[in-house]
Amino acid sequence: MSSLNTNVSAMTALQTLSATNKNLATTQSRISTGFRVGEAADNAAYWSIATTMRSDNKALSTVQDALGLGAGKLDVAYTGMNAAIEVVDEIKAKLVAARGASDEDKSKIQSEISELQNQLKSIGQSASFSGGNFLAHNDTVAEQIVASFSRDSGGKVAVGTIEFDVTESRLFGLDATTGAVVVDGGTTGGLLSRTLEGADGTAIAGTTVLNLNIHDGTTIATSATIDSLISGVDAVMADMITAASDLGAIKKRVDMQADFVSKLQDAIDRGVGQLVDADMQAESARLSALQVQQQLGIQSLSIANGNAQNILALFN
Repeated sequence: MSSLNTNVSAMTALQTLSATNKNLATTQSRISTGFRVGEAADNAAYWSIATTMRSDNKALSTVQDALGLGAGKLDVAYTGMNAAIEVVDEIKAKLVAARGASDEDKSKIQSEISELQNQLKSIGQSASFSGGNFLAHNDTVAEQIVASFSRDSGGKVAVGTIEFDVTESRLFGLDATTGAVVVDGGTTGGLLSRTLEGADGTAIAGTTVLNLNIHDGTTIATSATIDSLISGVDAVMADMITAASDLGAIKKRVDMQADFVSKLQDAIDRGVGQLVDADMQAESARLSALQVQQQLGIQSLSIANGNAQNILALFN
C-alpha cells in the first residue's frame, strides 16, 4: 500500500542514515584523539582503570625525581669521601716521615699536616647537594630517599623509601651556633673528629685527625706518640674506606631503583594504551566503509522521498 501520510521507506532510510552518521562521528573522534576510550561513557571500567593508572604514573614521575635528588646527594658524598680518604692517607704518610725526623723537620711536617687538616674541613663542608650534606652535619636520624609508589588490590597506596644511616658517613659535626667545624667530638664524633686510639687501643686524649699536632712550638711529639698517631689515623682511614663502600653500595641501589621505576612507567603506559588506545588501521578502514554507507544512505533517503512524486503521476 502506498501512503502520502506515512512514508515507511523514508523512515527506514532515515534511521539507517542516522545510525551511520553516529558511527561515523565515533570513528572520527577516535581518529582525531587516538583514543578508543576517551571518556567514561565509552567504557566506564576501562576509563576508570586508565585514569587511576595515569595518576599513579604521575606519582612515579615524582618518585623518579626524588631518586635523582637522592642519587645526586650520594654521588657528592661519595666523591667527597674519596677525596678525604686521599688527604688522610697523605697525613699518615707525613706522620711516617716524621717518625725519624729532626725537631726542625717535624715543625715543617706539622705545617703540611695543618694544611691537610684545613683541606679535610673544606672537603666536608663543600660536599653538599641541594642543601643536603652527608659528610658535615649533626643529624642522627637516617636519611630517607623516596623510592617507590605502589597500590595494592584494595586500592590502598604506599610510598616506599630507601634509608641510609648518615651518622656512618659523617666526617665531623658542626657547631649549632656558629656552624664551625667541631674538631674534637670525643668518642662519638664523626670519623675525623673522634678521639684517636693507639695500637693498644688506648685513647690519645683530645687528639683527632683534625687537630693532631706533632710540633706546636713547645711540645714535640716523641717517636712513641707518633707511632700511636699513625695507628689511630690508619684506623680512621679504614673506617672511612668502609663508609665510602657503603655510600657506593647505596648509590648503586638508588641507580638500580631509578632504572626500574623508569621501566615500570613505560610498562604502565603500554598497559593503559592497550585498554584505551584506538587501533588506527582498523579505524581508518572503518571510516572508509562508513563514508560509503553514508553516501548510500543519502541516496536511499532521496529515493524514498521521491515515492510521493510517483503517486502524484497516478492522478494524471
